[in-house]
Amino acid sequence: MAFRNFKMVGYVIYGRGSFDQLDEIISTQRKTGAPMVFLVDHYFEGRPLSTRIPAKNHDKIIFVDVTYEPKTSYVDSLAGRLKEEFGALSGIIGIGGGSTMDLAKAVALMMNNPGSSADYQGWDLVKNPGVYKVGIPTLSGTGAEVSRTTVLTGPTKKLGMNSDFTPFDQIVLDPELTAGAIVNQRFYTGMDCYIHCIESLNGTYLNEFSKSYGEKALQLCRDVFVKKDSWDAACDDKLMMASYAGGMSIAYSQVGVAHAVSYGLSYLLGTKHGIGNCIVFDHLEEYYPEGVREFKYMVEKNGIDIPKNICSSLTDEQFNNMIDVSIGMKPLWENALGKDWERIMTRDKLRRLYEKL
Repeated sequence: MAFRNFKMVGYVIYGRGSFDQLDEIISTQRKTGAPMVFLVDHYFEGRPLSTRIPAKNHDKIIFVDVTYEPKTSYVDSLAGRLKEEFGALSGIIGIGGGSTMDLAKAVALMMNNPGSSADYQGWDLVKNPGVYKVGIPTLSGTGAEVSRTTVLTGPTKKLGMNSDFTPFDQIVLDPELTAGAIVNQRFYTGMDCYIHCIESLNGTYLNEFSKSYGEKALQLCRDVFVKKDSWDAACDDKLMMASYAGGMSIAYSQVGVAHAVSYGLSYLLGTKHGIGNCIVFDHLEEYYPEGVREFKYMVEKNGIDIPKNICSSLTDEQFNNMIDVSIGMKPLWENALGKDWERIMTRDKLRRLYEKL
């Protein structure tokens, strides 16, 4: 048997106020004449966090538009612009939610790899290490801070640049940065972590490595969304660590049905990842009965509205486009349903599932 040799994040700093050590952390990576570039969620433009970014000399802060999840065209545009303006960089720092961190990872890779980022959508296609990169989450749940993938929507598919060169060299986990997040967004992103855990813990790829992280992350999610009646600082602390542990859990296993189906929604409709997972998971009693039951309880307890009927007016061609994207997520389906998954999840069955959403 060949065991997977798993590449992890290089350095991790955790703690309230740890963002203030960013200047010191990146100082050792600075190269003469090569700036640091900060890719920051456009939500923070003009807000207090933007004034705390330790930009120096020729460093550049770019407020990136993550209204929709990152497209390969946007990655290519940013990387091309930075190559033209600066040539070489000391590094890229991504500050924001999962989309911003995915964007930072992808642009860092494309600084040192030729062609389009669409050329690298798949497993182990990236040939050269990217520039130094730092991930700083301002929302908790996606696990993008520890993932070896950067999920992108390309011309023909939604698929990550999955490689050993993708993980961040450094992550800064400061729960203070997540305080004040919009309630619905915080829930949807937190549920991404919860769903990671349910899919990992019920998957055919499950092992003690992924189980250990997944069980802890699930416990932390329940502490926040099931047991607590009001939000406090401890919730931010717990959810940030749930995100980290949940990301570690799927790193040595995989996600499952909800993610495979939501990729189709995101590709066609631009549905954000967290909310897409919630929309799909709400209808997956057949695959995750206990998880879906608890999910519905958390939705009700936290007063969240899950969008419905988003596929009601789609054409046959559009359904087929979503199905093509979803069926292409083979490792996810195999983890969820086993090696015979193609006999279980037929195109007709997947079409009926999309029609419920």
